[in-house]
Amino acid sequence: MRTQPIPPSELVIHADGSAFHLHLKPEQLADRVILVGDPERVTTIASYLDEQECDVRSREFHTITGTYKGKRISIVSHGIGGDNIDIVLTELDALANIDFTTRTIRPEFRQLTLVRLGTSGGLQPFTPVGTYVAAEKSIGFDGVIYFYAQTERIRDLKMEAELRRQLEWKIEGLHPYVVSADTALLEQIAGDDIVRGTTIAANGFYGAQGRKLRLPLADPELNRKIEAFDWHGRKITNFEMESAALAGLAALMGHRALTVCCIIAGRVAQNMNTNYQDSLTGLIERVLERI
Repeated sequence: MRTQPIPPSELVIHADGSAFHLHLKPEQLADRVILVGDPERVTTIASYLDEQECDVRSREFHTITGTYKGKRISIVSHGIGGDNIDIVLTELDALANIDFTTRTIRPEFRQLTLVRLGTSGGLQPFTPVGTYVAAEKSIGFDGVIYFYAQTERIRDLKMEAELRRQLEWKIEGLHPYVVSADTALLEQIAGDDIVRGTTIAANGFYGAQGRKLRLPLADPELNRKIEAFDWHGRKITNFEMESAALAGLAALMGHRALTVCCIIAGRVAQNMNTNYQDSLTGLIERVLERI
C-alpha cells in the first residue's frame, strides 16, 4: 500500500476539499452509485428519491445523493465514452479510499457498488428495441485499461483470443479485451427479467460501431462478423461505449460493477427509437429497487 502522500499534480483537490472533475466531497458519496451518461438523466432518476442531500454540477458531471426507501444512493453522470469512465471511476474511488486531508490511502478499503444505466444498439434478433440487457461480459474496443498494470488477472484471455480469430481482427494498434461483471451484482440486478448479454464498448459512435457516413471503414465486414460471433453459445448482444472500462477498472480497484442498457436501436433491422425516454422508466425502477 502506498504510504507517502499523493502529490497535488496526481490527485487534484479543490480548495473546498472536492475532487477535481466531479466537485464532490468524500462525505457526499454513497456506497451505492447509479451511473448514467446524460446529466439530465440524473435529475430524472433523482425524482424517485425520498430525500436529497446534495446536487452538484460540473461540466458533464452531475451528482445527486439522497435516499430511496432507506437506501443511500448517489446518482452520477459520466458523459460519453470510456475516457470519461476513467475520470469518474478514479475520482469515485479516490473519494472512497483516499484521505483528502493527508492525501494518503485509507487503511480500510471501502467497496462501491456501481450500476451503469444506459442506452444501446442491439445486434441480435433476441435483443430488439425495448429489450433490457445486462452486460455479463464486456468487450472493450477502447483500450482504457491497458494503461494500468496487471490487467491479465481480470481479463478473459481465452475469449479475447477467440474474438481475434473469429473477427479476423484488422484494426491496427488496438486489441479487444474482455471483462466480466461482478457475478453477485449481476444476479442481484438482472433477476429473471433482464437479458444477460455480451456487450461491446466501442471507442466511438460512428466508425467504431460500423456506421459509415463519408469516411470509409477499415473493416467494412466487422459488424457482420460481430453478429455471427459464437463461442460456446455466447453471442454478442449489443453496442455501447462505457461498459468495458467500467467493469475493468472496477475489478482492478476491487469494486462491484455492472452495466444495464435499454436497446434503443436495432443495428440489424436498422431501426431506431429516438423517443426512448419512456422505455427507460422500467429499467430505472428495477435498478432503484435492486441496487
